[in-house]
Amino acid sequence: MYIIIAILIFGVLIAVHELGHFVAAKAFGVRVNEFSIGMGPVIFQKTRGETDYSLRLLPIGGFCAMEGEEGASEDPRALQNKGMLARFVIFAAGAFMNFLAGFLILLILCSNLAFVYEPVITGFADGFTAQGAQGLQTGDRILSVDGERVYLYEDISVFLNMGDGESYDFVVLRSGERVTVKDLPLSPKAYPNADGTTSVRFGLNFGETVEATPMVKIKTACLNAVDFVRMVWYSLKMLITGQVGLSDMAGPVGIVTTISDVGESAASPLIALANIGYLAAFIAINLAVMNLLPIPALDGGQIFLMYATALIEKVTGRRVNPKYAGYLNYAGFVALMLFMLVVTLSDIAKLFV
Repeated sequence: MYIIIAILIFGVLIAVHELGHFVAAKAFGVRVNEFSIGMGPVIFQKTRGETDYSLRLLPIGGFCAMEGEEGASEDPRALQNKGMLARFVIFAAGAFMNFLAGFLILLILCSNLAFVYEPVITGFADGFTAQGAQGLQTGDRILSVDGERVYLYEDISVFLNMGDGESYDFVVLRSGERVTVKDLPLSPKAYPNADGTTSVRFGLNFGETVEATPMVKIKTACLNAVDFVRMVWYSLKMLITGQVGLSDMAGPVGIVTTISDVGESAASPLIALANIGYLAAFIAINLAVMNLLPIPALDGGQIFLMYATALIEKVTGRRVNPKYAGYLNYAGFVALMLFMLVVTLSDIAKLFV
């Protein structure tokens, strides 16, 4: 069942993205030749007005085919014949809709919260030595770890694990004043638990509970959305620097598998839906950020080429033939499809490991 839910979620997020382009294009009077969910062979198609509405076999993408998108067109309603503001809004509308969808999912999830955890230190494990006037204190609100701003209490664990495991710089709010704690010796080690066992951790206890008023719920949803954007950028940085590789990435198959695993591992159907919703929100915001990267065939690439072309034309005084942008977008599309194929094959291989 969760596999079906995962496929539906992935398809809906794609549909929402393409719907953003479609609505913006229609609003600016651009002719839309086809609006498709999915790629590959057509399963269903219906023509209404000037637009063909299609459902295709492979749920790995979709498109909103606009007149003049790939090259010159004499149609006054072609995309290339519209102003830069109109084209910018149309290109960015898909990412905006994905971000909006992710935020709305988070808002729905947060609306059911009775309380939230704040990034406030509530105590220390027995044997913790980095506390006191020159270290950390109970009641400190952690504002940043190693220069990374803390939005949510979960961020503390993330940044501690991202650090060197030896020393950290903290900025905390203590008795209404900002206090900086530099080079605090802190490393994971075995600390005793209440049940007599031990576990390896940093020894900080944090997560002060606060009643989830309507404003707190909205704030929490906003902070989660901002945190998701930041996590996507961190992931891109790690990919560029080689800290993660192909095996750590996931395409449509991997995403569907992950969503399904999250649902099946939950203690109850209600918890499963909440966890899947949280993951869906992250995927939606991930799609928004990734699509704004300045890579040909992506929305960010379209925006980059639009402004780059305008700059070249202004400097040279000569019009750039739209076919060159079309060539770049086509090359980018082919490269993107090949990359998706490699990632998908990697996802499939993981299923048999």
